[in-house]
Amino acid sequence: MARANDWSSKLMALINGGNQSAAIAQIKVAPTLKDLQALQTIMTLSKMKGRYPRVDAAITDNLALLSAPRLHRSP
Repeated sequence: MARANDWSSKLMALINGGNQSAAIAQIKVAPTLKDLQALQTIMTLSKMKGRYPRVDAAITDNLALLSAPRLHRSP
């Protein structure tokens, strides 16, 4: 069985705790594109999108970087 990845829930705890700098640092080293997309979805569903503009910008920027054809993080 595959383990559930709870990276996005840990990041939401950082954001809700008010530690935006740590959350942005974690977003910059996101494991995969799928994890960032999950975080963006959680932010949208919990109506937190727009409440933290720096976090939103970091998510958008890193989604664009990880979506680039030859740019990915090696495991």
